[in-house]
Amino acid sequence: MQLPYSNDLEIEHLSRLFENTSECYKFFWFQAIITKVLEGKSYIIYDELINEMIADAWYMVTEYHLNLGPKDTLEGLIQYLQEITKIKSSEKKEEIINYLNNCTDKEVAKRKRILTRNVPYRLQAPFMDNMKGREWDVSESALVEKINQKQRLMYYFEALNGMQTIIRFSEEWYSYIHKNQEIIKGWLRYNMIIYLQKRNPNVPGIADKLYPPRERKLDKVKKYWKVLLSIHPVKEIYGHIELTDQDISIDHFVPWSYVANDEFWNLHPTTRSINSSKNNSLPNWDIYFPQLAKLEFLSYEMMWKYDAVHDEFEKCAKEHLNSDEIRRKIYQEGQDFNRFFNALQEVVHPIYQSAKNCGFKDWIYTGRSEI
Repeated sequence: MQLPYSNDLEIEHLSRLFENTSECYKFFWFQAIITKVLEGKSYIIYDELINEMIADAWYMVTEYHLNLGPKDTLEGLIQYLQEITKIKSSEKKEEIINYLNNCTDKEVAKRKRILTRNVPYRLQAPFMDNMKGREWDVSESALVEKINQKQRLMYYFEALNGMQTIIRFSEEWYSYIHKNQEIIKGWLRYNMIIYLQKRNPNVPGIADKLYPPRERKLDKVKKYWKVLLSIHPVKEIYGHIELTDQDISIDHFVPWSYVANDEFWNLHPTTRSINSSKNNSLPNWDIYFPQLAKLEFLSYEMMWKYDAVHDEFEKCAKEHLNSDEIRRKIYQEGQDFNRFFNALQEVVHPIYQSAKNCGFKDWIYTGRSEI
């Protein structure tokens, strides 16, 4: 992906920013800088940038369970924060930053400081080809002095002062970023996806996991189940509670935060409270998959028996069944329960197991059962 050319700036150095990246820090530091520059700031404090980095990476670690790198300091800090604060994995970004701005925890402060030891300086290494090897292995003050003598960098350092150190963004680069912001953000996103996909080779939908979880549009699926339960009673699979028009919620059996899609075979109805309780955990396979298969087979039988249900299924299929092969395997007419069970299991189990391997927690419903 090409960055826009400039007569005045060394864009070829910018394009090499993420070469040989073994840790995620560079991506989040640069993204934090871009965010602040686009907010109109040319003088930015370390602490402000580190808080932005934590908030940007928060969802990837807590909601999507992505691996950011081997023994990654940023990932470890976020995991520690989640343990001591119980901040929700889907918390709003401004709330996360607000907490960080007021946090007095000494361990958090220590880990934030560690994040400033290398990346503020190393990020611009492509602009300083003449600095080699041990020239980087000096004190922060000596490194800042060297860097500040270089020409045409993106930013320079004001007086070194721990987390209150200020970087001063150059006017030329400030203008370039504002002028080409959409292309630069797309280029950053592209490079981040490549990095994360390498670190998480078996995880689907990486491109959808760079940002906070969004509200899913499942109206067609909900309508399908409402039509079905208007013909036949339906009990959800976790508490065996009979569903009603007034209390029905569509759940992803394998959490959306792992699959990053709304495929029909992974969706089923439950109550709003149970769906909220389950959140993005994995239902215990041995307990709940047989129940899911029974419910889905009831749906399958009624879809082929009643025109009204079949019509709603076809509407869902246009949006929520994106594989013709899977549609044929699971939903072809004339299957008995054993064949249907095996077909559904062949599709769901590998994805379920992969989510489990990524750290999604096992969940069992502990509410009142109406079996």
